Amino acid sequence: MPLSNHSADLHDTSQLPLATLPVVKPAEGVKLLNGVKVVDLTTSIAGPYASMLLADFGAEVIKVERPEGDDARGWGPPFLNGESLWFAAVNRNKKSVVLDLGQDGDRARLKKLVASADVFITNQPPSVQKKLGLDHASITAMREDIIFTSITGFGLDGPRADLTCYDLIAEGYSGIMDLTGEAGGTAQKIGAPAADMLAGQDAAMATMAALYDRARTGTGRRIDVSLVESMTRFLSCRIVPYLGSGEVPTRSGGTDSVIAIYQVFETADEPLTLGLGNNAIWQRFWSALGEPDYAARPEFASNALRRQHRAAIVERIQSILKTAPRAHWLSLFAEARVPAGPINGADAVAADVELQQRGLFYALDDNGRLVPQVGLGIHIDGDPGRARSAPPGLGQHSAELLR
Repeated sequence: MPLSNHSADLHDTSQLPLATLPVVKPAEGVKLLNGVKVVDLTTSIAGPYASMLLADFGAEVIKVERPEGDDARGWGPPFLNGESLWFAAVNRNKKSVVLDLGQDGDRARLKKLVASADVFITNQPPSVQKKLGLDHASITAMREDIIFTSITGFGLDGPRADLTCYDLIAEGYSGIMDLTGEAGGTAQKIGAPAADMLAGQDAAMATMAALYDRARTGTGRRIDVSLVESMTRFLSCRIVPYLGSGEVPTRSGGTDSVIAIYQVFETADEPLTLGLGNNAIWQRFWSALGEPDYAARPEFASNALRRQHRAAIVERIQSILKTAPRAHWLSLFAEARVPAGPINGADAVAADVELQQRGLFYALDDNGRLVPQVGLGIHIDGDPGRARSAPPGLGQHSAELLR
């Protein structure tokens, strides 16, 4: 059901998609990083996502916010009970304290927090880090063996290091926008903050590796993650073929792949995705359609040959798939072990019962307040990583942590 800009601000959540989610209570969750303390000065998406991943694995994350709070607290509508849902997406399992780093007393409080921490995360450009006394040299002076993790647009060195950057800018630099969209159309941003999420994931992964190394060597590390590089690495399977062939990939609406048949097809009602990634799948696909002889034709004997005849094969497949609805084909292909699937909207994927049962989508019961969450998506010994606590209110833990 479409929602107005203000409908999610209501306290009654019974009419929201939230009400359809499994309701779970806070739990211990994954404890692999128990005992690790993280001081997180980041804002927006990339840094908070990195620290949330660490928190999901068991670390204690102290979210240090300016008096006005994380930028993402104001990102909306939509809001839920006055709170930004973008903020709620990347800030569970944390404790929030408010510090004004322009004040001597609050700088001293931050120094005490850092001195007892294992990890420090920042997303300020290097010149701002240095100006605020939050650069690597300043932080390691507070604790020599700390893991210093920086997430910036362009990295800690080079002529672009101090340029400000958002996900959109990084996507443009990386090449992904140039490859996204229909053939002959305009460049398009990915429909999610991909550079932010990838950089955050990279930062969490590198931080965990550094913690493992410190356990062996006692040495801290400086982790330098950039949105542009994380997003660009995402294109490895398009850039490496270009470097080795000189063929520049172009926008094609998702049909130009090294795999001959790997695209969207129409059916009698709704579209589906289909990937015939090897010879065995190619043969199973045509056997499922009752045409094994077509699969056995010599001109289709390899993926390279099928690419030469792609247009004719696509036309043949399309003419067949339009004769029946998507549900029929998905059932048939599932039985034949042929990779195929629907094209879900956010509403459909959130309603996916199997994903809900796996613990990916849930409503966290925070003392009667329901907060929608997308889970960790990684199961450790059968634990899907339930949240220990809801995203914190601004300064909710200041008294607890700064007394």
